[in-house]
This record gives sequence, C-alpha cells and structure tokens, in this order.
Amino acid sequence: MAEKIANLEHWQERIDLAAAFRWAERLNMHEGVANHFSLAINDDGTKFLMNPNQMHFKRIKASDMIVVDAKDPETLVGPHAPDPTAWGLHGGIHRGCSHARCVMHVHSPYTTVLASLSDSRLPPIDQNACTFFNRYVIDENYGGLAFEDEGERCAALLQDPKHKVMVMGNHGVLVIGETVADTFNRLYYFERACMTYILALQTGRPLRVLPDDIAEKTASELESYPEQDVRHLSELKAILDDENSNYAT
Repeated sequence: MAEKIANLEHWQERIDLAAAFRWAERLNMHEGVANHFSLAINDDGTKFLMNPNQMHFKRIKASDMIVVDAKDPETLVGPHAPDPTAWGLHGGIHRGCSHARCVMHVHSPYTTVLASLSDSRLPPIDQNACTFFNRYVIDENYGGLAFEDEGERCAALLQDPKHKVMVMGNHGVLVIGETVADTFNRLYYFERACMTYILALQTGRPLRVLPDDIAEKTASELESYPEQDVRHLSELKAILDDENSNYAT
C-alpha cells in the first residue's frame, strides 16, 4: 500500500473512495467521465471529498480527490472546481441529509433500466432484492440536469434514514451510507438485484415473488450481518494491490 502523500488529510478515506471508483469502472457501473461519489469529512456533512471534474473512474487515485464545500458556491470557481451537477446533487444531499455521510450516484446498466420503466419498483424475487424491501424510494419527477434545485428536491426524498437507495426515474440511482464500504456494498447489491429482476422479466414467465413478511425478515437479517461491507471493500483493495494498481497513490 502506498504511503500517505504529505499534506493530504483523510488519506484512508481517499484510498477507499479510489478503490470504489476503480471497481465501479471494472463492473461497467460508470458513465465515461460523468457520475460521482462523495464522502463527508466534517460533522454536519457539508464538506466532502469528491472525484475531480471529468476524470474517468478508471484513472482516479486517492490523491486526486477534491474537497468540496456544499455551503460555499465559490467552490465552483477555480481550477479544481467540481462538476456543477455534482455540486448541485451531492451538495444538496449532504446539506439536507446529515445521515448521508457517503453518496454514490451512477447510471449503472440494470438499475437505469429499472429507472426507465413506468413501474420502477423492485419486487422481492431473490435474496438480493429482499435486501432493499421497503428501504428505497422512487423519484418520479426527474427535472433535468442535477443543478442545485434538483439536488435539494432529491434530498427531500431521503429524509427517512431507512431509505438508503433512490431509484432516480429516467436517470439512474443514488445510494447513501455511513462509509465508503457501506455505500459501495449497497450500490453493488442493488445493481445485482436489478440485473436478476430485468433478466427474469426477459423470460416472459411469471415471477416468484416472496411474501412481504419473508422479504422484511430477510432484509433485517442482512442489515445485521457482520462486517460484510468492510470485508467486501477490503477484498477489492487486496485484488487491486495484487495487480499493482496505483489507486492508493
């Protein structure tokens, strides 16, 4: 693992974010030089680390993260300014949802298909889908690029801490969590659940939907499953390290 670069704070958090970016690219859960992840670094969540404007996920390193202030519009001025839509969406979420310490927004393929259907619900047809039973919201009112007003509107939909995933109708998905590991793990399994659902729909055959009580029981059991998120991210970093990736530099 690379040593900390002088004068860069929150080094371990930067490494975790960089690993998440690299793995999102590997899984094709990216949109070229668009989409963003952010991680709060102060108590109220209004200062956060974020990927630089227009940098491909595959190249992002720990030292590349920029610090964004959601309370200061002047952060949009200067050579290290974030993407305005990133500031609008992530700034709105971090200002309006202090429990959203980490925010990941992507246009991942299967989740975006779900977001494009007139009915964007994810029925509990397998264990992964049960993870999200009654734990996501659907945004039915896409309003264009995610500038500041759109970010504030989205933040209003995530006030219930139980809802950690937002299916952004006609757009993609936004996932929140306490840490990079927690959030990326949720993002990964939501995309997997959507993949199973979309493939099942393609068979044209009836779905085997689990009863609500079993779906809720499974979701509760998975919420208390020990350290899966931490171990998941740790394994991803170990693979990157074995490959001599420069993500942690």
